[in-house]
This record gives sequence, C-alpha cells and structure tokens, in this order.
Amino acid sequence: MKTRRDFLKRGAMAGVGLALLPELAKAVVNKQYSTSAAKITLKKDAVILFQGDSITDSGRNKESNVCNTLDQLGNGYTLFTATHLLKTHADRQPKIYNRGISGNKVFELRDRWEMEALAFMPDVLSILIGVNDYWHTLTGGYKGTVEIYENDLRTLLQYTKDKLPNIQLVLCEPFALRGGSAIEEQRWYPMFDAYRSALKKLSDEFKTVFVPFQSAFDEAMKLAPARYWATDGVHPNLPGRQLMADVWLEATGLK
Repeated sequence: MKTRRDFLKRGAMAGVGLALLPELAKAVVNKQYSTSAAKITLKKDAVILFQGDSITDSGRNKESNVCNTLDQLGNGYTLFTATHLLKTHADRQPKIYNRGISGNKVFELRDRWEMEALAFMPDVLSILIGVNDYWHTLTGGYKGTVEIYENDLRTLLQYTKDKLPNIQLVLCEPFALRGGSAIEEQRWYPMFDAYRSALKKLSDEFKTVFVPFQSAFDEAMKLAPARYWATDGVHPNLPGRQLMADVWLEATGLK
C-alpha cells in the first residue's frame, strides 16, 4: 500500500529533478559547443522574433501585435524564455514577438516570411521547424522529403541573410520523445533523425546558434518518462516548456 511518506518522497525526488534542469541544460549545450562558440549579443531595444509551428505558437492570440505580452507570446516555451529575458536584460529592454503558427512546415514559413518575419526587422531570429515536415508525411498526406526540408530551409535562411545581413540566427533542433503517445517507433525512426541532422548541418553552414532540444529531452527522460515532459511526444507540458527555455537561454548565452 502506498503511504503519505511514499507520496512525499516521490514529490521530493521530482522537485530535485526539476531543480537540476538548468544544470542539465548547461551540460547538454556544453557537449555541443566549444568554449569559443559564438553567442547572441543583445543590444538596447533589440527585437527578438520566435518563428515556428505549434510548439512555438502555443495558443498565442494571432490578432495581437504588442510585444512582451502574455496575449501575443502564447503559453509555451517562448513565454518562459521571454519572461526570463525581460527580467534579466531589463537594462536593454528587448522587444519580443512570437509568430509561430500551428501545423507549419518550412514552405509555409516562406509563404508568410515577408510580413511575419522580415517586416519586424529582428535583431535575433529564432526558428524551430521540422517536426511537421516529417509528421505530416505520416498523417496528413504531405509528400515532402528530408531533401525538400533541407533545401527549402537553406533557401529561406540565405534569403533572410541577404535581406538582413546583420541578423543573429538561432536554429532550434526539431525533437520527438520516444514513448510519447503520437510517436510510433517503427514509423518515426530512423527517418526523423535525418531531419534533425539536416537542421544541424544548416546551423553549421550558416554559423547560427544551435539549440539541442532533442539531446536535452533525451537526458531529461532519465529523470522522468516522456509523458511527463510531453504527453504526445511533440507538444511539451509545463516542465518540458521550462526545459526548452533553459536550453535556449544556455545555448544563446542569454541566461
């Protein structure tokens, strides 16, 4: 029979695990980077723009154009990241926007890039895209391939650099948690790993900051199972969102 003591013990262990998340993020990022790796430089009044799919969107009000607000940021990792940035870098008063849209693939980013990315004249542009580029080939009849994903994203990045030569790019690793309810092992792997590899290749090619979300979740699942971090293996729960924020901040050097 489970006792109150057992309950308190489990709760204490979970608390210890969550307290370790910043250290977990630091360790994961340090495995990816040398100590001389470039970080983000945040100038006064810097515009920071988050782009991507539903993981970034996370219920934001798409009618809102006011930076630094709950309404506009949504309730995902972007909010967790933004609140830390606004507190820690108050002297620079950053202006943070979220323009993720649920279901997006790379070509859909490109379709709205002029008004929903370039028009903001971002100093820092963070992109998390890729899970739908594979997932929708399994469930939505999409005919994309990893080659299309890589080529489309390369074209988008080069176009962005041509238009905004001084932009600082952050590329976030697409991820999926083995054991999540939507992740069928035999259908997702090893193919999904090729999308992750393509993203890392482009990060190296364009010399962007790279945010290793998959590695972070792999380590986090040593503390708790997939359903704790992201029930379906794709859309993070609250602790998963905090972990993503910790890893993003560590990778960019803005913690």
